Order: sequence, then C-alpha cells, then structure tokens
Amino acid sequence: MSKRTSFLRGLGVFGYDSVEPVVLAALVSGDPLLLIGRHGTGKTFLLNSLSEALGLEHRHYNASLVAFDDLVGFPFPDKEGLSIRYIETPATIWGAESVLIDELNRCKPEHQNRFFSLVHERRIQGLPLTKLRFRWAAMNPAGEENGYLGAEPLDPALADRFAFLITVADWKDFSPEEQAAVTDPRGDGLISRDGGGLRAFLEERGARFADLLKEPPAHALRYAASLSSTLGEAGVRLSPRRTRQLARNLLATLAVADLPVERLFRLVVRCSVPQLATGEPVSRETLDAAHSLAWSTVSLDGTEKWLHQFALESSLAAKAELLLTQAPDPDTATLAISQLIASEPPERAAAFALAVHPFLIDHGANRVTATGISDLGRVFEDAGHIDVAIAWWDPKQPSKADRTRSPATVLGYADAANALAKLSKRRRALTLQFLDRVVMLHKKLPANWAELLAQFDACLTTVRKLEASTKETHGTPAA
Repeated sequence: MSKRTSFLRGLGVFGYDSVEPVVLAALVSGDPLLLIGRHGTGKTFLLNSLSEALGLEHRHYNASLVAFDDLVGFPFPDKEGLSIRYIETPATIWGAESVLIDELNRCKPEHQNRFFSLVHERRIQGLPLTKLRFRWAAMNPAGEENGYLGAEPLDPALADRFAFLITVADWKDFSPEEQAAVTDPRGDGLISRDGGGLRAFLEERGARFADLLKEPPAHALRYAASLSSTLGEAGVRLSPRRTRQLARNLLATLAVADLPVERLFRLVVRCSVPQLATGEPVSRETLDAAHSLAWSTVSLDGTEKWLHQFALESSLAAKAELLLTQAPDPDTATLAISQLIASEPPERAAAFALAVHPFLIDHGANRVTATGISDLGRVFEDAGHIDVAIAWWDPKQPSKADRTRSPATVLGYADAANALAKLSKRRRALTLQFLDRVVMLHKKLPANWAELLAQFDACLTTVRKLEASTKETHGTPAA
C-alpha cells in the first residue's frame, strides 16, 4: 500500500499486496467477499487472521462437510408445540460477528441455496443474524481442468451476491520478497494481532466511506454505468444490481486506498465481476479493455482532478502544499477547505487550521476566497482559544496556579512534554496549543497522539518554508 505499511503483512499475511485495497474496501463496507484461488494460497489464513485482528466472534465452516444443524443447532418444539426453537452450540452461527464459508463450490446445490440467504440478507431460516458483520467465502477454481474434482461453478445468482470476488495470487506471482516471507515458518500458529491498528483504520475510513455514500463523486457513478454498458457490448452482462454494487465498490476502495484513481478503478473491475466464480470465460484482457474505454469517458481533469487528489491525500503537509501552491483557483481551494472540514476527524482539521490559517491571513488573497479563509478561521479559533479554567479536569481540584496552565500540562503527559523539549519557543507554544485541542476533544490524548503530532509538525514546517519563500519572492527578508 502507498504511503503506509501494509496491514496484511503486519498480520503475517503475504502475497496479497496487489489486492489489499480491495480487502480493506470489503472490510470498510461490510459487503460479502469471495476469494478464488488454488489450495495453499492463504485464503483461509487471510480471513481467519482478519477475524483475530479485529477481535470478532468468528465461525469457520467447510461447505463440503457442514450439515444444516451445524449452522442453526438442533431443532425442538416449544412446550405448546406451536413453534420450533434451536439448541445452540459453540459452533452455531447465531452469535457470530464474522463467518467464513470455505470450499463454497463443493457443497450440494441445496446447501448453496441456504448460504444464499446468509450471504445476501444476513439471515438463516428466515431469521436475522443480528450480530453478523462480515460474510466471507473461499473456493478453488471450478472444473476438472483446474485439477479440482467436485469443485463446481457457483450458481450465478449466488455469485452475484458477493460484492468483491478476488482471484488470489499463486507462488509464481509473488515477488522475491513475498516468496521469502511465505517460506519462513516462524509465524505458524501465532494469533494475528496488530495492536488495534487495523480496527482504528477501519473506523476512520468508515467515516470517509459514509461521506462518499452521501455524495458519491459523479465520475465514479458515470464510470460504473459506462463500464457496465461496455462489458455488455463484449458479451459480459452485469445486472443493474451489480452495476450499483460496482459503484459502491469503487467508493469503498476510494475510502481506504491512497493510490491513483485510474489504478484503483482498474483493480476494482478485476475484483467485481461475478462471472469469475460462475465458470463463464472473462479474460483479464477483456476487463482491462473495458476499463480503458470506460475511463476514457470519465477521466478526471482540471478542477475535479485536483479536488480528488486533495481529498485522497493522507498527509496534512502534502494537503497544505496542494492548497497553497497548486489549487486551480480560489473558488476550488475554498471548496477543498469545506470538504476537509466536513470529512477529516476534528483533531486533523484543527492541526491543518492551526498550521495554514495564519499564512492565509497574510498571503491568501489570491489563493482562497474570503469565505474559505473564514471557514478555516472558525476551526482555528476553536483550536486556538482553549479555556484555561479547567478545574473540572482534576477531581482533586488543581491549585490556582494549575488553572492558568493548559489541559495537556495539567494532565501531566510526560511523553508529550518530552516531544516538545527540542522545539523552538514559538513552535513549542503552537504544538502545545494543538495538544490542548486534542485533549479537549477526547478528554485525554488518544493512542495515536504521536502520529497526530508528527502530522502537525510536518504541516507547520511546510507552511513555514512556503512563507519564507513568499517573503523572499516579494523582496522581504525571511524571518
């Protein structure tokens, strides 16, 4: 993944780098995911590892062996004989938060029909599975020509209920680094844990996905419609429901991945066509050609392209540079500020405002409209004016002297204080101001405060350099 460490590698899962954005998109959307690949390629390991990392109540069923009673428990009538209840066991599905249906295309047709309701509706026997968040499945390539006796193509209706269908890589497709990592047996049997990093990431990007669903980018909707028509002309039918699902897949992937849009859209197409599981021949070349034609009709340019780049940029410093040096015009820059305030977590918006707003006051006349500067200023004011009468922070009632100190200082965050020690007096004051804002928002410093601090510091450094360059350009010595 670009600009950050791979989450899957962090869980000991290797060989999935190229499709990690799609895996993360399935997690952030909660839509059904199907992995298609040869035996031993890590399909089951990946999905079980995700359940461990997210701390889910997980069920793993082998579709070729499972009986229906294994799913629902043993039926028995109530005392009046008017209804049926089920005796639950640790293996029944009722309390599951995630479920993996392995060997999906080896089960009998009647079982496929039962799994249909589970995958499509989160229901079994017509009853809702209220705790179920994730529905996952895995299968080998169908047909004896692939060496798998008993592996049949999926029913088209069932295949169409999976949002993402990922064809996983085999040994020959791995990079030398991935081959070396897969060969190392030291991770066998370990529980997959990442200190909550994946869970925190999904919470953050889940908010971004929700925002995209409220106002889907027009180019994503146009692309999905164009691709469906283009594939239809090539003899590959996407149902109206699948076309809508394709658009949803695009939005989920945009929410989780910081990669070029064209590259992401191509990847989503390769992982969103149900024919990949039904035995109907659809070549990678056909999908890529349809993508190229659809992309050519909606490819971003000008203002829309810049706004999309700004929205997807995860670094606050890079956002500041884009806004202050590359915005197409003041109106577009103002729109970018509005979107940032609406979509970013409040502490990140505060960091951006504290770093950028003073520069815009002095040098922003031709960069951002007065409305944009005012909008950012309101965030700056919220972040900058911290109430120092904070007796309520400490149940022991701090001394009068403490009431003139900042929340972060009163709460005694030694690590934060150490992080500030090497900063200049002005930089230390601004950084403490930012930490105070974060404390006021969360009633404590969150676990990722050091990352937030680094983002703020980098953003401030970028703005200071631009400020110095601006003064030199206008003949004023840099301070």
